[in-house]
Amino acid sequence: MTVHPQISPHFAKKPRARRSTVALPVVLAVAAAVSLAGCASSRKAVGTHAPSTQGYVAPGSDAARQSVQYWARAYQKDPKDRDNILNYAASLRRNGQIEQAEAVLRRAVIADHENRDISAAYGKVLAEAGKLSEALNVVRNAQTPTSPDWRLLSAEAAILDQMGEANEARDIYRQALKIAPDEPTLLNNLGLSYLLAGELPKAEETLRKAAGNPNADSRIRQNLALALGLQGKFEEAEQVASAEIDPAQANANIAYLKGMLAQRNSWAEIKSVDGNKDG
Repeated sequence: MTVHPQISPHFAKKPRARRSTVALPVVLAVAAAVSLAGCASSRKAVGTHAPSTQGYVAPGSDAARQSVQYWARAYQKDPKDRDNILNYAASLRRNGQIEQAEAVLRRAVIADHENRDISAAYGKVLAEAGKLSEALNVVRNAQTPTSPDWRLLSAEAAILDQMGEANEARDIYRQALKIAPDEPTLLNNLGLSYLLAGELPKAEETLRKAAGNPNADSRIRQNLALALGLQGKFEEAEQVASAEIDPAQANANIAYLKGMLAQRNSWAEIKSVDGNKDG
Protein backbone atom coordinates (compact mmCIF):
# COMPACT_ATOMS: atom_id res chain seq x y z
CA MET A 1 0.00 0.00 0.00
CA THR A 2 1.34 3.41 -0.85
CA VAL A 3 2.00 6.33 1.42
CA HIS A 4 -0.77 8.89 1.60
CA PRO A 5 0.81 12.11 2.88
CA GLN A 6 -1.93 14.45 4.12
CA ILE A 7 -4.33 13.58 1.36
CA SER A 8 -6.78 16.32 0.48
CA PRO A 9 -10.32 15.91 1.76
CA HIS A 10 -11.70 16.75 -1.65
CA PHE A 11 -12.70 13.62 -3.48
CA ALA A 12 -12.33 15.13 -6.94
CA LYS A 13 -8.97 13.60 -7.55
CA LYS A 14 -7.84 10.70 -9.68
CA PRO A 15 -7.79 7.45 -7.70
CA ARG A 16 -4.48 5.68 -7.45
CA ALA A 17 -3.66 2.17 -6.41
CA ARG A 18 -0.83 -0.22 -5.87
CA ARG A 19 -0.77 -3.99 -5.62
CA SER A 20 -4.28 -5.19 -4.76
CA THR A 21 -5.40 -2.14 -2.80
CA VAL A 22 -6.79 1.18 -3.90
CA ALA A 23 -5.63 4.50 -2.56
CA LEU A 24 -8.63 6.78 -2.87
CA PRO A 25 -8.68 10.47 -1.96
CA VAL A 26 -9.26 9.74 1.70
CA VAL A 27 -9.67 12.42 4.33
CA LEU A 28 -7.34 11.19 7.02
CA ALA A 29 -7.40 12.09 10.59
CA VAL A 30 -4.17 11.36 9.22
CA ALA A 31 -3.96 10.21 5.88
CA ALA A 32 -3.93 6.51 6.64
CA ALA A 33 -0.39 7.30 7.41
CA VAL A 34 1.03 8.29 10.70
CA SER A 35 -0.36 11.62 11.80
CA LEU A 36 1.05 12.46 15.17
CA ALA A 37 1.02 16.15 15.92
CA GLY A 38 -2.22 18.10 16.18
CA CYS A 39 -2.67 21.76 15.38
CA ALA A 40 -3.68 22.88 18.83
CA SER A 41 -1.24 23.64 21.59
CA SER A 42 -2.77 21.40 24.21
CA ARG A 43 -1.32 18.01 25.01
CA LYS A 44 -4.65 16.40 24.15
CA ALA A 45 -4.23 17.50 20.56
CA VAL A 46 -0.89 15.76 20.17
CA GLY A 47 -0.76 12.09 19.37
CA THR A 48 -1.15 9.56 16.65
CA HIS A 49 -3.72 10.77 14.16
CA ALA A 50 -4.64 13.51 16.56
CA PRO A 51 -7.83 15.31 15.58
CA SER A 52 -7.57 18.86 14.39
CA THR A 53 -10.12 21.13 15.94
CA GLN A 54 -9.64 23.49 13.03
CA GLY A 55 -10.35 20.89 10.37
CA TYR A 56 -8.50 20.57 7.10
CA VAL A 57 -6.16 23.41 6.10
CA ALA A 58 -5.12 23.51 2.44
CA PRO A 59 -1.35 23.76 1.83
CA GLY A 60 -0.44 27.24 0.63
CA SER A 61 -3.62 28.80 2.00
CA ASP A 62 -3.57 31.92 4.16
CA ALA A 63 -4.58 29.82 7.16
CA ALA A 64 -1.73 27.39 6.58
CA ARG A 65 0.85 30.16 6.20
CA GLN A 66 -0.44 32.00 9.26
CA SER A 67 -0.19 28.82 11.30
CA VAL A 68 3.42 28.33 10.19
CA GLN A 69 4.26 31.94 11.07
CA TYR A 70 2.63 31.69 14.48
CA TRP A 71 4.40 28.50 15.49
CA ALA A 72 7.67 29.59 13.94
CA ARG A 73 7.72 32.55 16.32
CA ALA A 74 6.89 30.34 19.29
CA TYR A 75 9.55 27.82 18.25
CA GLN A 76 12.19 30.52 17.85
CA LYS A 77 11.47 31.79 21.35
CA ASP A 78 11.76 28.33 22.91
CA PRO A 79 12.97 25.60 20.50
CA LYS A 80 13.14 23.04 23.31
CA ASP A 81 9.48 23.28 24.28
CA ARG A 82 7.64 20.10 23.35
CA ASP A 83 4.43 21.79 22.22
CA ASN A 84 6.31 24.35 20.17
CA ILE A 85 8.26 21.60 18.41
CA LEU A 86 5.23 19.45 17.65
CA ASN A 87 2.94 22.25 16.58
CA TYR A 88 5.57 23.97 14.46
CA ALA A 89 6.34 20.69 12.70
CA ALA A 90 2.61 20.02 12.27
CA SER A 91 2.00 23.45 10.75
CA LEU A 92 4.91 22.95 8.36
CA ARG A 93 3.56 19.55 7.38
CA ARG A 94 0.07 20.91 6.74
CA ASN A 95 1.59 23.57 4.52
CA GLY A 96 3.41 20.93 2.49
CA GLN A 97 6.84 21.77 3.93
CA ILE A 98 7.67 18.16 4.73
CA GLU A 99 11.46 18.44 4.51
CA GLN A 100 11.51 21.36 6.92
CA ALA A 101 9.19 19.56 9.33
CA GLU A 102 11.49 16.55 9.14
CA ALA A 103 14.49 18.73 9.97
CA VAL A 104 12.76 20.29 12.98
CA LEU A 105 11.78 16.90 14.37
CA ARG A 106 15.14 15.29 13.61
CA ARG A 107 16.84 17.96 15.67
CA ALA A 108 14.35 17.44 18.49
CA VAL A 109 14.76 13.66 18.47
CA ILE A 110 18.53 13.98 18.70
CA ALA A 111 18.14 16.34 21.65
CA ASP A 112 15.50 14.22 23.43
CA HIS A 113 15.37 10.70 22.03
CA GLU A 114 13.24 9.46 24.92
CA ASN A 115 10.28 11.71 24.15
CA ARG A 116 7.63 9.44 22.65
CA ASP A 117 5.52 12.16 21.10
CA ILE A 118 8.45 13.75 19.30
CA SER A 119 9.75 10.38 18.09
CA ALA A 120 6.28 9.45 16.89
CA ALA A 121 5.87 12.77 15.07
CA TYR A 122 9.26 12.23 13.44
CA GLY A 123 8.14 8.79 12.29
CA LYS A 124 5.01 10.34 10.78
CA VAL A 125 6.98 12.84 8.75
CA LEU A 126 9.39 10.15 7.57
CA ALA A 127 6.41 8.09 6.43
CA GLU A 128 4.98 11.06 4.53
CA ALA A 129 8.34 11.46 2.85
CA GLY A 130 8.16 7.83 1.70
CA LYS A 131 10.83 6.62 4.12
CA LEU A 132 8.68 3.84 5.51
CA SER A 133 11.38 1.50 6.80
CA GLU A 134 13.11 4.33 8.63
CA ALA A 135 9.78 5.55 9.99
CA LEU A 136 8.93 2.09 11.27
CA ASN A 137 12.28 1.82 13.05
CA VAL A 138 11.85 5.22 14.69
CA VAL A 139 8.37 4.41 15.97
CA ARG A 140 9.31 0.95 17.22
CA ASN A 141 12.42 2.23 18.98
CA ALA A 142 10.31 4.85 20.76
CA GLN A 143 7.95 2.19 22.11
CA THR A 144 8.26 0.66 25.57
CA PRO A 145 7.13 -2.99 25.34
CA THR A 146 6.34 -3.21 29.06
CA SER A 147 4.17 -0.10 28.91
CA PRO A 148 3.08 0.33 25.29
CA ASP A 149 1.73 3.67 24.11
CA TRP A 150 -1.41 3.32 21.97
CA ARG A 151 -0.37 6.31 19.86
CA LEU A 152 2.87 4.59 18.90
CA LEU A 153 1.01 1.35 18.22
CA SER A 154 -1.33 3.25 15.92
CA ALA A 155 1.63 4.85 14.21
CA GLU A 156 3.29 1.48 13.70
CA ALA A 157 0.09 -0.03 12.33
CA ALA A 158 -0.47 2.85 9.92
CA ILE A 159 3.03 2.48 8.51
CA LEU A 160 2.61 -1.28 8.15
CA ASP A 161 -0.70 -0.70 6.38
CA GLN A 162 1.07 1.45 3.83
CA MET A 163 3.79 -1.16 3.41
CA GLY A 164 1.10 -3.64 2.34
CA GLU A 165 1.08 -5.53 5.65
CA ALA A 166 -2.65 -5.06 6.29
CA ASN A 167 -3.17 -8.12 8.49
CA GLU A 168 -0.29 -7.25 10.80
CA ALA A 169 -1.43 -3.63 10.87
CA ARG A 170 -4.95 -4.57 11.92
CA ASP A 171 -3.65 -6.81 14.70
CA ILE A 172 -1.70 -3.87 16.06
CA TYR A 173 -4.68 -1.53 15.79
CA ARG A 174 -6.65 -4.02 17.89
CA GLN A 175 -3.85 -4.14 20.45
CA ALA A 176 -4.01 -0.35 20.65
CA LEU A 177 -7.79 -0.44 21.08
CA LYS A 178 -7.34 -2.69 24.12
CA ILE A 179 -5.40 0.18 25.68
CA ALA A 180 -7.65 2.97 24.40
CA PRO A 181 -11.09 1.44 23.76
CA ASP A 182 -13.32 3.36 21.37
CA GLU A 183 -10.59 5.91 20.63
CA PRO A 184 -11.97 7.55 17.45
CA THR A 185 -8.59 8.08 15.77
CA LEU A 186 -7.73 4.40 16.18
CA LEU A 187 -11.11 3.34 14.83
CA ASN A 188 -10.67 5.80 11.99
CA ASN A 189 -7.38 4.26 10.96
CA LEU A 190 -8.70 0.73 11.23
CA GLY A 191 -11.69 1.78 9.14
CA LEU A 192 -9.38 3.27 6.53
CA SER A 193 -7.41 0.04 6.46
CA TYR A 194 -10.64 -1.73 5.49
CA LEU A 195 -11.60 1.01 3.04
CA LEU A 196 -8.30 0.99 1.20
CA ALA A 197 -8.55 -2.79 0.90
CA GLY A 198 -12.04 -2.51 -0.59
CA GLU A 199 -13.78 -4.04 2.44
CA LEU A 200 -16.45 -1.35 2.38
CA PRO A 201 -19.07 -2.74 4.82
CA LYS A 202 -16.40 -3.22 7.48
CA ALA A 203 -15.02 0.23 6.70
CA GLU A 204 -18.46 1.79 7.08
CA GLU A 205 -19.17 -0.02 10.35
CA THR A 206 -15.84 0.98 11.88
CA LEU A 207 -15.91 4.58 10.64
CA ARG A 208 -19.51 4.99 11.77
CA LYS A 209 -18.45 3.95 15.27
CA ALA A 210 -15.52 6.37 15.13
CA ALA A 211 -17.67 9.22 13.83
CA GLY A 212 -20.22 8.64 16.58
CA ASN A 213 -17.67 9.43 19.27
CA PRO A 214 -18.06 12.98 20.67
CA ASN A 215 -14.30 13.47 20.23
CA ALA A 216 -14.37 12.62 16.51
CA ASP A 217 -13.28 15.43 14.23
CA SER A 218 -14.49 16.56 10.83
CA ARG A 219 -12.04 14.45 8.86
CA ILE A 220 -13.30 11.24 10.46
CA ARG A 221 -16.84 12.06 9.41
CA GLN A 222 -15.64 12.88 5.91
CA ASN A 223 -14.06 9.42 5.76
CA LEU A 224 -17.43 7.96 6.71
CA ALA A 225 -19.03 9.97 3.91
CA LEU A 226 -16.49 8.54 1.49
CA ALA A 227 -17.16 4.97 2.63
CA LEU A 228 -20.89 5.54 2.19
CA GLY A 229 -20.47 7.15 -1.21
CA LEU A 230 -18.32 4.32 -2.50
CA GLN A 231 -21.17 1.94 -1.72
CA GLY A 232 -23.64 4.08 -3.62
CA LYS A 233 -25.27 5.48 -0.46
CA PHE A 234 -25.05 8.96 -1.89
CA GLU A 235 -27.93 10.58 -0.03
CA GLU A 236 -26.53 9.67 3.38
CA ALA A 237 -22.99 10.43 2.23
CA GLU A 238 -24.10 13.88 1.13
CA GLN A 239 -25.82 14.50 4.46
CA VAL A 240 -22.68 13.58 6.37
CA ALA A 241 -20.40 15.53 4.05
CA SER A 242 -22.49 18.70 3.85
CA ALA A 243 -22.68 18.88 7.64
CA GLU A 244 -18.91 19.24 7.77
CA ILE A 245 -17.79 21.22 4.73
CA ASP A 246 -19.10 23.79 2.30
CA PRO A 247 -22.27 22.41 0.63
CA ALA A 248 -20.89 23.19 -2.82
CA GLN A 249 -17.75 21.14 -2.12
CA ALA A 250 -19.83 18.34 -0.63
CA ASN A 251 -21.96 18.23 -3.77
CA ALA A 252 -18.83 18.20 -5.92
CA ASN A 253 -17.43 15.34 -3.86
CA ILE A 254 -20.58 13.26 -4.22
CA ALA A 255 -20.82 14.04 -7.93
CA TYR A 256 -17.25 12.87 -8.34
CA LEU A 257 -17.97 9.62 -6.54
CA LYS A 258 -21.04 9.01 -8.68
CA GLY A 259 -19.06 9.66 -11.84
CA MET A 260 -16.18 7.48 -10.72
CA LEU A 261 -18.45 4.54 -9.92
CA ALA A 262 -20.48 5.03 -13.09
CA GLN A 263 -17.32 4.61 -15.15
CA ARG A 264 -16.49 1.29 -13.51
CA ASN A 265 -18.61 -1.79 -13.24
CA SER A 266 -17.41 -2.84 -9.83
CA TRP A 267 -15.14 -2.11 -6.90
CA ALA A 268 -12.87 -4.86 -8.22
CA GLU A 269 -12.27 -2.81 -11.35
CA ILE A 270 -11.37 0.21 -9.22
CA LYS A 271 -8.85 -1.96 -7.38
CA SER A 272 -7.41 -3.31 -10.61
CA VAL A 273 -5.85 0.05 -11.50
CA ASP A 274 -2.25 -0.73 -10.57
CA GLY A 275 0.62 1.60 -10.05
CA ASN A 276 -1.12 4.90 -10.76
CA LYS A 277 0.44 7.80 -8.90
CA ASP A 278 -0.54 11.42 -8.61
CA GLY A 279 1.88 13.85 -10.17
